[in-house]
Amino acid sequence: MTKLYDSPIFGPVHSRRLGVSLGINLMPADGKVCTFDCIYCECGLNAERRSTQPRPTRKEVAEALEKKLQAMVTEGLLPDVLTFAGNGEPTAHPQFAEIIDDTIRLRDQYCPEAKVSVLSNATQLHHRDVFEALLRVDNNIQKLDTVDADFIRAVDRPVSPNYDVRNVVEQLKAFQGHVIIQTIFFNVEKRGTRSEEQEKNSSKLLPPSSNIGAAFVEPWLKIVADIRPQSVMIYTIDRETPIKGLEKASPDELNRIRDLVIAEGIPCTASY
Repeated sequence: MTKLYDSPIFGPVHSRRLGVSLGINLMPADGKVCTFDCIYCECGLNAERRSTQPRPTRKEVAEALEKKLQAMVTEGLLPDVLTFAGNGEPTAHPQFAEIIDDTIRLRDQYCPEAKVSVLSNATQLHHRDVFEALLRVDNNIQKLDTVDADFIRAVDRPVSPNYDVRNVVEQLKAFQGHVIIQTIFFNVEKRGTRSEEQEKNSSKLLPPSSNIGAAFVEPWLKIVADIRPQSVMIYTIDRETPIKGLEKASPDELNRIRDLVIAEGIPCTASY
């Protein structure tokens, strides 16, 4: 089953990449609101997870976060990171920049060693307030699954018809290194290995190939080298996906890509 997260605070959870993470979900608890509609999203597809509730307000987020941090201090369990994630794109919240300021203030008060992280799909970087808010967080983690426009349309499925990965790349460069690139790599199940019903329900939504081959990795690597991020996180599918037929990349495949990034002088981690 795909899953949804509590709102506005969930966890703490153990993150493969970030440690003990207290989640901040700026989307409704009962549905998904996202500027992408990724076929691998653990929260499901947008059309299948329509929300009937509003997003939490800035005040609600701050109050819930402070209450949770107070409880964690009492328990002696402090988070390693406060992570903006959850049921959709956090930077799409109309008060995102102000919420970041509130979160930094509360972090400094209750758990000054914790990092503030944002997991984003990079669709809102053209908004100046969003861009500047991301400069204030510790871990500005931005998605770049590929630089192939057709693959993006097939896999990430941007909601806006104006999405252009070339513009996103320029915005990522504008961070001047204060950005972490996050990329998922996966395989696509060979046709003919699924039942007739599975083929009917998912074949038309599956990309024609995986993104672990040289045709995808080499152009992606060149752009990553141009962006010069502080680091790169690569990972693979870890939970059930809403579209069947996607398979985990192997450790060997991820390690090969990780080593290519490191050879460019950029720190890189691989999560299996």
